[in-house]
Amino acid sequence: MSKSKIAVLIPCYNESATIEKVVKDYKKALPDADIYVYDNNSKDGTDEIAKKAGAIVRYEYRQGKGNVIRSMFREIDADCYLMIDGDDTYPAENAEEMCKLVLDGKADMVIGDRLSSTYFEENKRPFHNFGNVLVRKLINTLFKNNVKDIMTGYRAFSKDFVKGFPVLSKGFEIETEMTIHAVDKNYKLVEIPVEYRDRPEGSVSKLNTYSDGFKVLKTIATLFKEYKPMGFFGILAFIFALVGIILVVPPFIGYFQNGFVEKFPSLIFGCFLITVSLLNIITGIILEVIAKKHRQLYELYLNIINK
Repeated sequence: MSKSKIAVLIPCYNESATIEKVVKDYKKALPDADIYVYDNNSKDGTDEIAKKAGAIVRYEYRQGKGNVIRSMFREIDADCYLMIDGDDTYPAENAEEMCKLVLDGKADMVIGDRLSSTYFEENKRPFHNFGNVLVRKLINTLFKNNVKDIMTGYRAFSKDFVKGFPVLSKGFEIETEMTIHAVDKNYKLVEIPVEYRDRPEGSVSKLNTYSDGFKVLKTIATLFKEYKPMGFFGILAFIFALVGIILVVPPFIGYFQNGFVEKFPSLIFGCFLITVSLLNIITGIILEVIAKKHRQLYELYLNIINK
């Protein structure tokens, strides 16, 4: 029986201060794995340092972590994929356990959960902490799940997940997209707590708290609309109906009390909003049927690629 192939995936942009240690740590933790560093237009010699450390270096010239992950997933064949960041914030000690869960068939995605461990003590950026909590609560509420760390960059994947995951994001919102896709498609998820350490001195985060945070929230809204259309359009329908009813009630009360309508503009606009509410309900029902059909076709697709 052939030995299972493990690929360690390290997307990198200007990580010269840490990439050598990361490559060597994971070569030691997973000696039989192939270590891939995908350089994303680094200007500090990250690629050369990674090569000297023993990594297989490839290049992605479209800027953004999502673009790098897309190329990695398309180009690399393995039985298990371990994704980490090149900033030396994730411990290699968990790598073997995470890969074993995938190779034993117990998980399609293993999530390295920072938030249940040392993240809030180590991370010195308070808005990042707030953003992680906000995203977690939003996704778990909207998608009815209980994932503890949505945006961690430390994950292990099965081949089924990697080859069946349509990467649409271009930047740091990729982790959010992965999590929602896994929940929606009923993949086996396992979370294990991992120690998180803040970036060492000289290593700078590429994540912009505000612009990237907005992109993540936009991604959540978009995927909620696409994966749970009845829920999305149902919320809109409720809001329009509520405002419409508030507007039409006073004219009706006035009519029954006085025999004539005093507030025609409110009545007309309120009826318009109620009509829009009904249209949202109809839209949600139609798109919900399409989304269900898409899930059925996705399952058939997985059956085909596994033959």
